[in-house]
Amino acid sequence: MKRVLIVLSVAGLVAAACGGAGGAATTAPVAVATATAAPPVNTFVFTADLSPANENPAIADAEASGSGTATVTLFTARDTTGKIIGANAKFEIVLKGFPSTTMITISHIHKGDATTNGSVVVDSTMKATEPIALTTGGTSITKDNLTVAADLATDIIANPGNYYYNVHSQVHPGGVVRAQLKPKA
Repeated sequence: MKRVLIVLSVAGLVAAACGGAGGAATTAPVAVATATAAPPVNTFVFTADLSPANENPAIADAEASGSGTATVTLFTARDTTGKIIGANAKFEIVLKGFPSTTMITISHIHKGDATTNGSVVVDSTMKATEPIALTTGGTSITKDNLTVAADLATDIIANPGNYYYNVHSQVHPGGVVRAQLKPKA
């Protein structure tokens, strides 16, 4: 702190001496900081707390014991105006508590509210012909680099609650666990 005061005092004396000799004092140009807009966010993360009770109709057999989470990450590209011009997604699904006989077939994002069975809008590329056996009652599944149309990505970002994540099983081809998307806190 003493050094700062000494430097400021010396600077003041130098300035006074320059101005006191009858000559015009000169100052160096000063850079002015300008506020710039923050760059647009290009990664958006959503979660869904998957439950058999959220299915329409709710699951009531042995697979009702299962649950899980889905994390959906959207990676976007923008043009010079900031408009989304392309996107891809990563799905990370964690399932637990299912009977050891459960066979998971497919999963994806649907458009629809909590009471609507809507159409698929982003598919995980899982195949019903290649089911995943939950012999331990659960598993983790990751699907990456899934293409998402720019207008769809824009709408999911603006209205995540209008979309739900759904996981299907062989016993429940219409879906065994599901939940609405919400921004990750």
